Amino acid sequence: MIWITGDKHGQIEAFEEDSRYKKIKKRDTLIVCGDFGFVWDGSKQEMKNLKWLDKRKYTIAFVDGCHENFDLLSHYPIVDFCGGKARELADNIYQLMRGELYEIDGKKVLSFGGGISDNHDEDLLGISWWKAEAPTDKEISNAIESLKKAEGEVDLIVSYEPPLSIKPCMEEMLQDSGTIHEVLEQIRTHCSFKMWYFGKYHVDKHIPPSYAAVFEKLLKYAGD
Repeated sequence: MIWITGDKHGQIEAFEEDSRYKKIKKRDTLIVCGDFGFVWDGSKQEMKNLKWLDKRKYTIAFVDGCHENFDLLSHYPIVDFCGGKARELADNIYQLMRGELYEIDGKKVLSFGGGISDNHDEDLLGISWWKAEAPTDKEISNAIESLKKAEGEVDLIVSYEPPLSIKPCMEEMLQDSGTIHEVLEQIRTHCSFKMWYFGKYHVDKHIPPSYAAVFEKLLKYAGD
């Protein structure tokens, strides 16, 4: 079974104190749509939190948002995971790479993390935002190749930002868009999918017919 939720920002309480997570079973996969945040400062408490998460009976997979420490994430190894490539943070914790195609619980899942931070103050570069939040040409090409491999049809797309045409549904101005929204829009128009989940806006909202902004809800994807 695949479960979907939104930003966690390194808050272990989201897992410890929410009884809903107890119903996630062994061999299930929980996908976090950006801003996982448990790799941020490398502190002892952070290592303790990761060890606690590593003891969960299910797999945790996340796409990166714009509030991730990309320098620290880059030190984790890239491994094979469910037919694609992912960074392995622990035995059961993986960062889904941009443009990768996975088969999870028999479902084809395309991932494309990354986003646009609100504050690009150069003095805060490498402290609260990173240039790696933006997609590279290689990552965009990887998404194109993955869609070709899937023959233009997947079950799920998971991202942090939404496609360009979905931004107005979140009361966002189109002129505030960036390359990543245009890339996601191209993905949207060049493949078929059953559901697209994104986590940028800290709100839970279904956008008919097949999009959902996720935050605090824990959604089960049955694929029917």
